[in-house]
Amino acid sequence: MTTNYELYKVFYWAAKTGSLTQAAKALYITQPSVSHAIKQLEDSFGLTLFYRNSKGVALTQEGASLYSYIEQSQILISLAEEKMAALKNLDNGELRIGGSDSLFKHYMLSYIEEFHIQYPNIKLHLSHGTTPEVITFLKEGKIDLGVVRMPIVDPQLEVRESIQLKDCFVAGERYAQLKGKVLTLEQLLEHELILFSRNSRVRMAITELFNSYNYTLKPEIEVGSVDLLIEFARRGLGISYVTREFISKELEDGSLFEIQLDVPLPPSHVGIMTKRNMPISSAANRFMDLIFKAQT
Repeated sequence: MTTNYELYKVFYWAAKTGSLTQAAKALYITQPSVSHAIKQLEDSFGLTLFYRNSKGVALTQEGASLYSYIEQSQILISLAEEKMAALKNLDNGELRIGGSDSLFKHYMLSYIEEFHIQYPNIKLHLSHGTTPEVITFLKEGKIDLGVVRMPIVDPQLEVRESIQLKDCFVAGERYAQLKGKVLTLEQLLEHELILFSRNSRVRMAITELFNSYNYTLKPEIEVGSVDLLIEFARRGLGISYVTREFISKELEDGSLFEIQLDVPLPPSHVGIMTKRNMPISSAANRFMDLIFKAQT
C-alpha cells in the first residue's frame, strides 16, 4: 500500500496537537482539508485513528500505534533538515555535543574554546549526562556527537578513540601514612573508598577489576562528579578513584597523592561517538578534525 506522505504529516500534527484546528494552522491549510486527509488515511488502513473528545481529538489504540512510528520518521526528517542547514554555511550552523561534566571540564573545554574562537557564529549546545543518556541523546537526534568513556558496543553507533586516560586511587593528608607504600587490593579495601555512581563507565571498569581478583567493592561514599571525588579525598573523607589527568594540579601541590597498588589498574579510553551511516554537520566534522589534528 502506497500512501501520500502529506497524509502522514497531517496525521502527525493532528495527533501532536490534539486539535484539527491547530494542525491546520501548523500546516497552513484549512480544517476541512485536515479532516479529509485523516479520513483518507483511515480509509486506506480500514481503521479508525482518532476519536473526538471535549478538547478536540485523541488517538485510538490503533492511532497510537501508528503515531509511534510516524513520530520517529518526523524526528529523522527534522534531523535531515537541520543537517542540510548546517552544511550550507558554518556561519549559521550549530554544534551539539553530549558528554559528562568531567569530560567537558577536564578534556573538552580547550577544544570547545578553540572552536568558538575560530567559528564564533556557530551556536554551541552542550548536553550533560551519563554514557547511557548520551547514547540516547545521539539516537534521538538531540546531539551531533558524544564524548564518552569506552568501550561502546552498539551497531547503531560509530566510535573513534580519542585519548587514553589513567585512573588511580588518591588520598589526602589524613592518609599520609600510606605514602610510599604498595598496597594489595585487600589492604586497600580496609579503608573508606569513594567511587563514582554505579552506572558510570569508570565505576564499571574498577568493579570488574576487583571482581577478577574475587573481591567486592563496597564504597563508603558514592558521588556523581569528579569535583566531589577530588574534594572529598582532599578533606580526608576517604580514598577516591579518579582520573589522574584530572588531578594534575592537586598531585603537584601535594594536596593529593596517589595510592600505589601491587596490581596494574586498567587504562580508560575516551571516544568520540556518532550515529553510524548518518551524515554529520560541517560544524561537527570541523570540531572532530580540530580534536584529532591536535592529538597527532
